[in-house]
Amino acid sequence: MVIGIIAILIGLILPAVQKVRSAAARTNCQSNLKQIALATHAYHDTNGILPVNSCVAYGPQSRSWSWLARILLFLEQDSLYREGNIPTNTLFQSRETVGARVKLFLCPSDDALNAGPRSDAADLGVYDGPQFPPPIGAGQTNYKGVSGANWAWGDDRWRNPGTNGSSDGLTRGDGLFYRSDYLSPKKLISITDGASNTFMVGEDIPVKNNWCSWPYANNAVGTCAIGPNARRPDGTEYSPNDWYNVYSFRSRHSGGLYFAFADGSAHFVDDSIDLQIYRAMSTIRGGEAVSLP
Repeated sequence: MVIGIIAILIGLILPAVQKVRSAAARTNCQSNLKQIALATHAYHDTNGILPVNSCVAYGPQSRSWSWLARILLFLEQDSLYREGNIPTNTLFQSRETVGARVKLFLCPSDDALNAGPRSDAADLGVYDGPQFPPPIGAGQTNYKGVSGANWAWGDDRWRNPGTNGSSDGLTRGDGLFYRSDYLSPKKLISITDGASNTFMVGEDIPVKNNWCSWPYANNAVGTCAIGPNARRPDGTEYSPNDWYNVYSFRSRHSGGLYFAFADGSAHFVDDSIDLQIYRAMSTIRGGEAVSLP
């Protein structure tokens, strides 16, 4: 009888403990996003522009540093920034820095928090031929910049013309951050849709997307043309290597994911959000009058 009572108590307590842990993880994740957003504002105040992604070429032999790498100085990661000689060195020259774990870039709900550098990051961790020698490990991140909502690839339901006249969300995104935005640096005043209505940074899960690491410009951004936590029409997961359909946002939180907004706040976005509203909140000059439901 005693054993039976203990088993019942454990059965009652465990779900409660798990619920508390989940709530704490969500709070910490939201806090991480706020800190990243505030660091981005600090970078802007110091440099007069938002941090950029410089995807000048692919692979570790390039100087294709991400916007996340550029805000390290504003996240009390000065030594990492200087040790890596960012952004002067190539990624390969700074491979120890590239593989570093930055705790603030990791969601407490995801296994990446306690993992080392990933060996399968797109263009960095996989040998794709002589144009990309040699592979290096890449530090993981659960947070990436929002490229906007224009997209020309993947399932038909994700293809979407841009508010900027281009469907190329990779190199001409209609949001704040995309892989080659160094060609057109943005300021906060560029956000004519309103900072409190515009996504700046969203969540991702590295194991579900090979285009997900903090140092590399082509791994530190995603599009909202693809719905949150998107799956195939039959409900199955996309392959992590299917960039047409996974270059986007997702989380370990039940029912949705967090986004940091351009005003420095962070809010939870339900998976059930209307796709057109979701897309509209990711553009900076679309002229859409939208806000979270």
